Amino acid sequence: MNSIGTLSYEKPRFFTPAVWVITGLAAVGLLSLLARFIFGLGAVTNLDNQYPWGIWIAIDVACGVALAAGGFMTAFIAHIVHGKGYKSVIRPALLTATLGYTFVALGVLTDLGRYYNMWHILLPKYWSPNSALFEVGMCVASYVTVLYIEFLPIVVDRFKGKVNLPGMLKTFNGFFERLLKILDVSLKKVMTVFIIMGVVLSCMHQSSLGTLMVLASTKIHPLWQTPILPLLFLLSAFVVGFAMVIFESLIASKSFHLKPEITVLSRLARFIPILLGVYFAAQVIDMVGRNTYLYLFTGSIDSIMYWIEIIIGVAIPFIIFMFEKYRKNPTWLFTGAALVVLGVVLNRLNVYLIGYTPLYADKPYFPALTEIAVTVGFISLIILLYRFFALNFPVIEDMEN
Repeated sequence: MNSIGTLSYEKPRFFTPAVWVITGLAAVGLLSLLARFIFGLGAVTNLDNQYPWGIWIAIDVACGVALAAGGFMTAFIAHIVHGKGYKSVIRPALLTATLGYTFVALGVLTDLGRYYNMWHILLPKYWSPNSALFEVGMCVASYVTVLYIEFLPIVVDRFKGKVNLPGMLKTFNGFFERLLKILDVSLKKVMTVFIIMGVVLSCMHQSSLGTLMVLASTKIHPLWQTPILPLLFLLSAFVVGFAMVIFESLIASKSFHLKPEITVLSRLARFIPILLGVYFAAQVIDMVGRNTYLYLFTGSIDSIMYWIEIIIGVAIPFIIFMFEKYRKNPTWLFTGAALVVLGVVLNRLNVYLIGYTPLYADKPYFPALTEIAVTVGFISLIILLYRFFALNFPVIEDMEN
């Protein structure tokens, strides 16, 4: 039992009916993933020479990287600019980012034709410094490592003073306790360096994912193809970083029967309309400068998707987060955060898939069921792992661990 105020709190069990459904989706995804590695990309995807990238890159990687931005955004607010009162959301955001980037790496591995050569990125002789994709790969790989180091204090807190190995292994109890104490002291001394590294690396690869699509030139519809696409990707990551922290926190509170952290979350929500305003202003200035606003009124699928993206992901949440009474209301807070998350997902899908037209394509791309199953399976595994760590590690303050 853990005490929250004057109320007694008991941690929920891991498996619930909803969790069993998510476990089933994860199992189907893993089976589809196994088929991909046994039979190859051609057997389980609708990818071809004109569409070499599908939802595994657009959703698992591009969206995954953006939605994991809460880790470096909360680290920036709490540790670099020393914002007060955000402690309770740092570790949940860090867990989300760690799991998100882990599965981003798995998404890249899954999508590579010669996945067994992925280790080449570690050897300088295979490097291509002029490649935007190389920069993305190196930054993501480096940031995943930084995230694991940032997550280590949570592991240390979980086991420090509690090592109790069974049987003959108990002779190692003292060794592991000393190791945990050394790690605890050492990590506290160097953690600031890794937090700064994490923020820098995140900004680099968030923007470089936009650079990657700038290189696609005329294959991208003019509504999204712009020289400032790297800036737009970075600004949208800033926005969705805070929104994702709010989104995740409110869902976790509901799932674990906890009181929502409305005070902290509403303070984070204050930054969202400012960032949304900057993001939208950059888009408007760019469109006016290049006369691409003319494409907004063509009635094409591209113009319709752009309007949906802006209305759902920018306009409505901007209005919601502008008013304090909505920021302090859990329902409106969740609605606004969910819309920002959906808006960024739509943006990445528009840039990577819907607004992408190969020069010689003879048919449009639509993902195979096995592609969808793998993506849904990855998302399901992230949810299951988040639940496991939240229930068994000191991630959420109000839960006994």
